[in-house]
Amino acid sequence: MRAAVIQFPGSNCDRDMAVAIREITGADTDVVWHGDSELPSGLDLIAIPGGFSYGDYLRSGAMAARSPIMKAVVEAAGRGVPVLGVCNGFQILTEAGLLPGALMRNSGIRFVCRSVALKVENNQSLFTNGYEQGEVIHIPVAHHDGNYFADDATLDRLEGEGRVALRYQEQVNGSARDIAGLLNDAGNVLGMMPHPERMIEPVQGGSDGRRLFEGLIRQIA
Repeated sequence: MRAAVIQFPGSNCDRDMAVAIREITGADTDVVWHGDSELPSGLDLIAIPGGFSYGDYLRSGAMAARSPIMKAVVEAAGRGVPVLGVCNGFQILTEAGLLPGALMRNSGIRFVCRSVALKVENNQSLFTNGYEQGEVIHIPVAHHDGNYFADDATLDRLEGEGRVALRYQEQVNGSARDIAGLLNDAGNVLGMMPHPERMIEPVQGGSDGRRLFEGLIRQIA
């Protein structure tokens, strides 16, 4: 198995993501600089990590979505390569057009950093098959711009197509319909605000994030 973690100026979770992928899946994991125009060949997974790419100027993820490497990421996603975007990665995926909607400032304009309860709304995806349908898990968030927004017609379509993967079980950031994680229509792209790579060992307070990576390896190894 081979994976790539995309690194932007301001990324701060790239190492955490690479360590989680290597440790749990055993994948040969490359950290790829945003200014590169090509991805390594034979990838089984692309991860876009959290952080503050380009200092969150303009809009969170807006500048990163126009980095040279993102053209290759969009093309790989179109070929069916699994793409996981976490926190700033979720923001980048929406700005790149790989997921609908937008991530806005949190309600209350406050940075939120704590473990949150999430309901698994769809456990049939590449990313969530390690969980039970309807299971409540706990994974930390750390963001200022995690308030997911889309118009009502888009939200209805996402709900009807089963593309809401994870839903907050408490008020966290004002997200429409408490959406915490979202799939693309093909099911090979997941954007989520919580950080599964920060909840993979009991010493971190739990291991609910670990099962996301374990589920992935079962599906693509």
